[in-house]
Amino acid sequence: MRHDDASAPPPGHSLDRLLARAARLAAEATPARRRLLGIAGPPGAGKSSLAAHLVAELAGAAVLVPMDGFHLAEAELRRLGRTDRKGAPDTFDAAGYAALLARLRRPEPETVVYAPAFDRRIEEPVAGSVPVPPEVPLVVTEGNYLLLDSGPWSRVRPLLDEVWYVELDGPERVRRLIDRHERFGKPRERAERFVHASDEANARVVEASRDRADLVVRFPPGEAPPAA
Repeated sequence: MRHDDASAPPPGHSLDRLLARAARLAAEATPARRRLLGIAGPPGAGKSSLAAHLVAELAGAAVLVPMDGFHLAEAELRRLGRTDRKGAPDTFDAAGYAALLARLRRPEPETVVYAPAFDRRIEEPVAGSVPVPPEVPLVVTEGNYLLLDSGPWSRVRPLLDEVWYVELDGPERVRRLIDRHERFGKPRERAERFVHASDEANARVVEASRDRADLVVRFPPGEAPPAA
């Protein structure tokens, strides 16, 4: 497994170089074997923004399939008593996510695969949101737990051709998280409480999986892509 570490994106891991690396993966695909690129990292590190940037720049050669589409519904979290830990590893359908990735690796002629997405405006997953046509050579998937090696999450890493781990300076990452929760409707005090009690607990779990990545991209303050 390759594991390149970088103190910052430029010069070794600039956005242009990351895009070129993703384009090479897409070029390696065949009609029978699509390539899958995973982008992992703790909450607020910028993985969603990086993934969206790559897919936009690849202009039809890639589709973004977010792990967050496999969040359990709010009603199920209430039933499980896990609403206060939404975003923890056990609040996702990890087995369902792995099954989708396995299906995406082997495209079927004339068959569009529909993946779920997560709507932050309503804080719920939405089924059938992301069409993946069979001719698209690269799927970019991003999420916290792509590198976890426990339970059903352990099925995910072997299905991905590469996984990049995105880092961001801790205080900046926390600030961006709080701002994001507030932007999507949480009062500031509640957003701060949720980030420090839940998101940061999840971040510690994610950080423990860092060494399983092929590439570490570290964004210093001011150089990360805009928050998604």
